[in-house]
Amino acid sequence: MGNFFSRRFSGYSRETDIVVKVKTGDKKGAGTDANVKINLINEHGVVSADHVLDVLWRDDFESGSLDDFEIKNLSNFGHVTGIELWRDTAGLMDDWYVEWVTVTNIKSDDYSIFPIHRWIPPNKKVKIHEFDAFLPQQDPNSQERHTELETKKEVYKREIKIEGWLPQIKELPSDEKFSNDYLWDLVSLKAQLIVHMKFQSAMTGTWKSYDEILSVYNKTLEKPYGYDSWKSDESFGQQRLNHCNPTQIRRCFKIPENLAVTEAMLKPLLEGLSIQEAMDAKKLYYIDYKVLEGLPCPDNRIVPAPLALFFVNSEGNLMPVAIQLFQKPARDNPVYLPTDDEYVWLLAKMWFNNADASFHQSCTHLGFTHLVMEPIAVATHRTLSPSHPMFRLLAPHFLYLMAINSRGLALLVSPGGWVDKCMTIGIKGMFNLVGRQLGHWRLDVQGTLPKDLEERGVDDVEALPNYHYRDDALLIYKAIKNYVAAVVSHFYDSPHKLEGDKELQEWARVLSTHQSQGGTGVPGVPGDGKLEKVEDVVDLITAIIFMGSVGHAACNFSQYDDYGFPPNYPAFLMGKPMTDKNPRSAEDVSKLLPTKEITLDTLLITRLLSMRGTRPLGDFEVQYLFDPASEKAAENFRKELKEIADIIDKRNKKRSVQYTYLHPDCVPNSITI
Repeated sequence: MGNFFSRRFSGYSRETDIVVKVKTGDKKGAGTDANVKINLINEHGVVSADHVLDVLWRDDFESGSLDDFEIKNLSNFGHVTGIELWRDTAGLMDDWYVEWVTVTNIKSDDYSIFPIHRWIPPNKKVKIHEFDAFLPQQDPNSQERHTELETKKEVYKREIKIEGWLPQIKELPSDEKFSNDYLWDLVSLKAQLIVHMKFQSAMTGTWKSYDEILSVYNKTLEKPYGYDSWKSDESFGQQRLNHCNPTQIRRCFKIPENLAVTEAMLKPLLEGLSIQEAMDAKKLYYIDYKVLEGLPCPDNRIVPAPLALFFVNSEGNLMPVAIQLFQKPARDNPVYLPTDDEYVWLLAKMWFNNADASFHQSCTHLGFTHLVMEPIAVATHRTLSPSHPMFRLLAPHFLYLMAINSRGLALLVSPGGWVDKCMTIGIKGMFNLVGRQLGHWRLDVQGTLPKDLEERGVDDVEALPNYHYRDDALLIYKAIKNYVAAVVSHFYDSPHKLEGDKELQEWARVLSTHQSQGGTGVPGVPGDGKLEKVEDVVDLITAIIFMGSVGHAACNFSQYDDYGFPPNYPAFLMGKPMTDKNPRSAEDVSKLLPTKEITLDTLLITRLLSMRGTRPLGDFEVQYLFDPASEKAAENFRKELKEIADIIDKRNKKRSVQYTYLHPDCVPNSITI
């Protein structure tokens, strides 16, 4: 087991033959005052006598604790392949959640581990086999397994909470709540930040100029990256590739019919190429936010539905060359160009970023990490036994997901909450937008990195250089896939095992079947709900793990760098978008800025959301898989991630701006914030 468990046994009496170690889970109410007993089962089916697990004058089985117990007179018992564990109802607190149990013969050093990850019911023996990773057709406890799954369906009930979206958890199960060590409380964290802040003036009223915002920054809220670069066209292009919304840029094969650009407009901007020549050379890219058209926003606010065209210049930089703020060409909807008045062009970029920020928070961040992962996690709990190896493979990547959605997002995405107050679109627009975008998203395309890059036409590293998100994410995607493939191929080493796995097939069916028919309705599940090939299982699980780790990290942890200076990436702008090219001034820019109160709230929340509080990818908070093949796969996974970290470190030394958001040390296992 490597260094995961300590197996040193000095300090025990000479009469001791076996040491039992019990890890009580780190959950609220996990500890117990009940009397606990265990018996051991060896490879020949011989069952030992019952042994009380108790140490005099010690408070055993506290939440999060690791306790060890000595057993005597079992020197020749042999290898332990099973245990039976049970408790009574003594004491004030008798509930008990056990993470794992190890049994070691300290004379022969023979060792067994029993992952449990369950609440132990009173007065009932819970039988666990070594490693507890069985396909349903191989589980010796098949009846208990079936009963447990039926019970979980009652605990993990589903409910449509967002119109047009997938079913989420109805009520947060106790197992999904934050641990005692990781209690993420947005309100208290925000209050702690405010305590450490000192402002030269009260944070009320409006900004006299955008330079005045500089007074806000200090040791608590440091000056974000966007402050020094926000006016730069090069930085604006980099936002499309390497900041919080890096998955929307597409290669331009044909100018959209409703983007009213002409050869004359673009001639000064394409380095001597015609539009067709630039497209043929893979130098033109675009973003089209048609999905934002007519989006309902509170208080008569208007969010643009822009199109923007970008050109890869001779230095390899992606540069904006045209922005049209609304979909239908018209005199009051002109195409804005870098050759226009300085502040007109600056305002066009700000309004585009207002739309981009609306899409980022609604879809890239909330919709297609938080909100798509939750229904997948719920379906997993309802269809896969805790003993299923695929459940154990996925479980670390669901950690705190439902808790953060139920508790954290409820404070942000609620009537009168942060989104309503600090974003142009408000929650009505946000939920409307995620519902619209679901029709344009598939797990096997947009949710699968190589397919997504290919579908957008951005997989050519020579044609589109400096796309650090693509380059670094691909490395980790491949490492995740290698890890998943090693585990999956071990358990499904023959076709009949996959065919005969009723739980896995039901999982795939529930994921893909529309909610109106009792399913989850995830578009693009490989195999259309029937997993006939190991490759489909690998692709599906890889996509899920990637979304909950790398996908979320890419769109979350750069938020303060982007939103931390509102002119750089405005979630909220006052007034309405421009409709002409009349010259503007710095004062016109300042008039668009949100109030000081909204600015402070935006800075505080995005600073909190950019914090990391859990372990990096591969270093699991809770280990679920312990069989030798899975442990070897995890060891190789961590080794590959270390090699990737070294590669990214070397890349960053050569990059004009370092890209750290997908460094393996910075990517968590799951969505925990």
